[in-house]
Amino acid sequence: MVGATLLFATMTLCVKLASTDYSTGEIVFYRGVVGALMMALLTRKQGGTLYTNVPALHFRRSLTGVSSLALWFYAIAQLPLATAVTLNYMSPIWMALLLLGGSFLLGTGRAGRVSAWLVAAVFTGFAGVVCVLQPAMARDQLLGGLMGLLSGLFAAMAYMQVSALGGAGEPDGRVVFYFSIGSAAGGALMAMLADGWHAHTAQGLWALLAVGVLATLAQLLLTRAYRTGNMLVNASLQYLGIVWAFLYGVLLFDDPVTVLSVLGMSLIALAGITAARLRQPHAIRKNENTFPGFPG
Repeated sequence: MVGATLLFATMTLCVKLASTDYSTGEIVFYRGVVGALMMALLTRKQGGTLYTNVPALHFRRSLTGVSSLALWFYAIAQLPLATAVTLNYMSPIWMALLLLGGSFLLGTGRAGRVSAWLVAAVFTGFAGVVCVLQPAMARDQLLGGLMGLLSGLFAAMAYMQVSALGGAGEPDGRVVFYFSIGSAAGGALMAMLADGWHAHTAQGLWALLAVGVLATLAQLLLTRAYRTGNMLVNASLQYLGIVWAFLYGVLLFDDPVTVLSVLGMSLIALAGITAARLRQPHAIRKNENTFPGFPG
């Protein structure tokens, strides 16, 4: 999960470069195309197959993931960037609430009990995100704020679908392949409904390729994390993406370092360390303060 957050943060820099030549839909489309080709080649080299016995699960994962992406991009266009990012990073909060609410309709395949300490780590990490980004929103931006909230909710549902696919025995490459297909389809639809297609440039092509490769590798790591690990542990570690983005801003764009941002990164690191320690079975067994889980 740590590796996935680093790759996603690096991908964001490439998205910023690509956005000077291409629309959001085009970037999503080419990201999906590169990912699908990479996974098809990798699967063939490993002697595997892309055939699946659970197409409905893949469809739901792609639908929720692409919907989250589209809603987030809309929020970015309507809100200050820090606010849009903060709302999207509410996905771990939504995940914790869905788990605590017993949302068996999402089919996570994870029965059992949810540690109260893991839930506390998720909320602590989100407090750190707020400190780093310091979001703000005007009254006339309420629709954008609602879209941002929904983007976080759909992201949480997508991550839980990844966990469900892992429980169904789907390999990481197959999960990423079908999500890439869904991204390409969703991106093409967005491009056709918005600004259409733009001519390629050398810089643009390199940026698109970088976005696709980084996103695909990050998706592989994220899929492995959610397939094999505890969802709330991964949710807490996911906040590290904010830390990487902040460090990139300081090193590459001379962003200021404030006391509040340092406090926020400390909270995010504390949440991640706590969640990682609680990942150990004996640590969770020692904690009797747990919430009931839900049927898988």
